Amino acid sequence: QGQLVESGGGLVQAGGSLRLSCAASGHTFNLGAVGWFRQAPGKEREFVAVISWSGSTTDYVDSVKGRFGISRDNAKNTVYLQMNGLKPEDTATYYCASRIGRLVSRKLGEYNYWGRGTQVTVSS
Repeated sequence: QGQLVESGGGLVQAGGSLRLSCAASGHTFNLGAVGWFRQAPGKEREFVAVISWSGSTTDYVDSVKGRFGISRDNAKNTVYLQMNGLKPEDTATYYCASRIGRLVSRKLGEYNYWGRGTQVTVSS
């Protein structure tokens, strides 16, 4: 059974940056797309960004376009989310997830493996 582990979260002031990492163990996500999702207290988990198996296709929710960048290093079984220009509304627990399908998807239900999340808190 595979496992995804997120890291890199923390407390940062508005306008600051963080880089989240999602590392896979026990299985490789070379076979599929990997996405980042987030969940704020009292809200539903929402899509943030996704990268295809090859890395050639990415997709972002409108609220993070131009500020966040997703990338992957398949040799290291790791996907990154570079977050710049952070805003208080970005505060949430961030989860990475992988899917068997190679194409990108925004739908939570299409992902097969999930990490436990890493907390990102942006102070104003």
